[in-house]
This record gives sequence, structure tokens and C-alpha cells, in this order.
Amino acid sequence: MDASQTDLDTAATIETDAVSEETQVAGDVGVAAAEPHTAPKVVPGSPAPTLVVRNPATGKVIAELPAITADDVPALVERARAVQGRWEAIGTDERAKLFKALRKWLYAHEAEFVTTISGEGGKPEEDSFYLEWIYAMSSLAYWPRVAPGILADKRKWARNRLFVGNSTVERQVPHGVVGIIGPWNYPFVNSIGDAIPALLAGNAVILKPASKTPLTSLLMQRGMREVGFPEDVFQVAIGPGSMGSAIVDHVDMIMFTGSTAVGKGIAKQAAERLIPFSLELGGKDPLIVLSDADVQKAADHALYYSLVNGGQTCMSIERIYVEAPIYDEFVERLLKGFDKVDFGDPAGGIGTVEVGAMTVGSQADEIADQVADAVKKGAKVVRGGNKVVKGDNAIYFEPTVLIDVEHGMEIVDEETFGPTIQVMKVENSEEAVRLANDSKYGLAAAVYSKDAKRAEAVARRIEAGTVSINDSLVFWAELQMPMGGWKESGAGIGRHGEIGILKYTKLQSLFISRAPLKKMPQMFPYGQGSKLLKTVTKLFFRF
Repeated sequence: MDASQTDLDTAATIETDAVSEETQVAGDVGVAAAEPHTAPKVVPGSPAPTLVVRNPATGKVIAELPAITADDVPALVERARAVQGRWEAIGTDERAKLFKALRKWLYAHEAEFVTTISGEGGKPEEDSFYLEWIYAMSSLAYWPRVAPGILADKRKWARNRLFVGNSTVERQVPHGVVGIIGPWNYPFVNSIGDAIPALLAGNAVILKPASKTPLTSLLMQRGMREVGFPEDVFQVAIGPGSMGSAIVDHVDMIMFTGSTAVGKGIAKQAAERLIPFSLELGGKDPLIVLSDADVQKAADHALYYSLVNGGQTCMSIERIYVEAPIYDEFVERLLKGFDKVDFGDPAGGIGTVEVGAMTVGSQADEIADQVADAVKKGAKVVRGGNKVVKGDNAIYFEPTVLIDVEHGMEIVDEETFGPTIQVMKVENSEEAVRLANDSKYGLAAAVYSKDAKRAEAVARRIEAGTVSINDSLVFWAELQMPMGGWKESGAGIGRHGEIGILKYTKLQSLFISRAPLKKMPQMFPYGQGSKLLKTVTKLFFRF
């Protein structure tokens, strides 16, 4: 995930964002949903800090929120600790009931949910609905259903012959207070989506959403309160990126989604405190199209999975390797579909544009630099390639297709967080695998072939945490399947599957001695009977 997806590395974010040319309209969702407990400490006579949220597609202010600073984090964590014990004590089944109620609430508030995400992200409603709302509904069905079984005590009879009749218990204990630092590209998926299993496991959660997209988190916090979640068990910390470091300093476990560079800093900080962490970081995901693939399907999927959500997806397709016999046909079909893609302000609603604005405008400059570098080194821009400014400084980047790209170009080697497609011709699958693995990233990948066995054989050789065959990205919705990044794409335990909730717990094992022997062979005093006892014990273990 690109460095600019997290604002942890800039303490000036809140001041920059707070420069507003418009006055917040009273009653807007940002003010109405604001967390009352996050009111900042204010020096008498100084103005209270605020966070201004703009719609990236128009540049207009849509909310102005009361904010906090790093100095306020200890108080948030203290309140979370105060309620966490009671939250844990009610049990997984009772917590699951609250999340089932939250799912009903979300279903009833679908329109508000979609509008909120599209407004703060500058994206089409389709992206907010299909990528976020459906995931939200799936998560709120999956985790409450499986959590009680995964988290239940595991009781076993002892297997060692000396301990016949004794037993063991494995139990999962919540860490306490979990800090979640989320990115701006998927305000629910990569923030609330992580909070759900953390809360179900019995933890309290402090969520630091990206300063560009805090409204979805506040909306879900409102939903939790309305269905009966305890006060302070889930708190949204609205403020500058510098606050993230303070969260790591005070919580008991940290979940971070963002850039590799910032992730390394969080890992060091967490290591100093010896607290567990889980990091999902950058990606540069390859797609390999084998010569026996369904070319039309591969082209259609490459187009969608490269450009969906404006290309602002860690697991989007960013490098496409096509075997030579079908390369020309693939590019032709890709461009034919590409020419039907529109970009612009999604305010017109469903069916108007496929690609919205850059959620963070500075990303457009980074993409432009990568495109310029590629062209300088021999690549060809066959579609798009330009930054576009519309309305009140709303930043877009034209959907872009490049061919004749090569490794050594920034647009191939570094993550590109925007609507670009890079296509490379390869002679065979051997070259495709070699190039696919020639990257510091290893988040996800995809292989297309009509021969599923051949595709799987290729997939097993790709250095990535998740590899799809004849599809891509949709694996994210298969919540029972664990995933996580390799290389510089992640560290710690990944998301989803049993590990996706167990990572929010620590294991405690109990040994229950129900029928202990009067004297174990190794116990004091050894004495004269020790030799005979040793002989008997040895015979005992012969069979």
C-alpha cells in the first residue's frame, strides 16, 4: 500500500486539512456522528482543533469534525480498559448477538453507508456498494457465526502415558485494548473489517481512521451505539497522523494497513514494547495470462481488477504478463473494453462513471512521475496518462494503459496507486514466473488458463501470500480463507480464516492433574527405590 495511504508520517495533516474555504453546515453527518469523547484537550484561549473532510470528486467540504491529538490517546485507552473486562465477561455468544443486530442496522442504512463512503472517497456508488457494503454484510454474518466455535475452550485428555486421566485446556484470551490504524482507500474493509473480529474476541478497540476518510468509521460507531454496544468499547480517534504513534505506545496489540515504510516503523515501535502486531503493507500484484487462457475473460478481468476503486487497491492488478502467442489479441481486447470506461465526478449516481477521483490528490503527481519515467525508458502510453484537475481543485488521473514496459521502470517496480494498466509480453510461463517474482512485494497474484492444473502449477511457484486462478481480488470476500503478504507486503498474522480472529487473542494452556501418581520417576528423593522405579517406567514406555 502506498505511503500516502497512511498519514502517520505527517504531523501537519490536521493543520493542513483544517484550512477550509467553506463553513460546515450544521447537522451534516460529520458533525452529527462525531465522537463526543474525542473532544481534544484545549489550552484556555486557543481554538479547538478540527479536521476538515472534503469530497475528493468536487473538492468541497462535507464535514468538519472535532479532533484530538497524541496527548489525548492515553485517556481513550484508559476508558477502553475500563470497559474491556465487562465486555469480555459477557461471552462470545452475547457479543455475537450484538453484531447480528449491527448487521440488521447496516442493511437498513445501506443508502447512508454507500453515500458516506462515496462522498469521502470520491468514488462511484458501485465501488462503495459492491466492494464495501457487501463485504460489510458478509463480515457481520461470518464472524458472529464462527467466532464462538473458534474461541471456545479446547479440552483434551492427556496423551502421555504417565498422565492417564489428566487433561488440558486451551483457551483464547483477548489482548485487552487493540489499536487499529486504517488507510483511506477502503474505509470499512480495512478499518471496521478488522475491528469486528477484534471486538468479538473480547477486546476493546481504538480505531484511528485515515484523516481523509473518517466518516464511515463514525457512522459505524453510531450504529454500534444504537444497537446496544457498551460505551467506549469501540472508540474512533479523529486526528492527525502523528496520533498513530501514540496509539502504538499505549495499546496491547496493533493492526496496521498502509505503506511498507511506515509498517517497518510500527514494527520497531511494537517490538520495543514486545506487543504483537499485524501488518498488511504494499503490493505490486502480477497477473500471468497463459497462452491457453480465455483471452476475452482475461482481458475483461484485467481491466476491472486494475481500475476498480480507481486503482487504489493494495491487491489490484499492477503488472500483466501475457505469453507471446496471445499478446496482440489480449491488448486489442483490453483496449476495446477500456474505451468504454468513463472517469469523472460520480455524483450522477449508479451507471455514470467507472473511475472516480483520486482520494488523495498528491497520488496523481506520483503516478504522473512514474508514467514519465516509463516513457523516458521506452514504454508507450496508448491511452490516458495525464493528471486532470476539475471543479474546486478535485484531482483525477486519466485511466491509463502502457505497453512495452519493463522491469527497472518505476511503474513496474514500485506500487502505483491509481488507474493504470501495464502490459508486458513474455515468451513463456517460465519467464512470466521469473518476472512476477522479481519484486520486493508479495501480496497477491493471479494466473489465467483454461487448464486449471497447469494454472495451479504456475500459481504454486509465485511468491505471494494469495494467488487466484482465473479470477482476482474476489478472494477477499471468501472470509474463511486466510491471507497475508510475503516479503515486504506484510508481517505478523494475516486476515480472515481462523487466524484472522485468533491473532486478536493470546493462548493460555491449562494442565489439570486429575489422578497424579504418588511419585514420578524423576522426583526427590531418589533413594534406593529409584533404580527399580526407573526399570518399571522404562517397561511402561516399551509398549
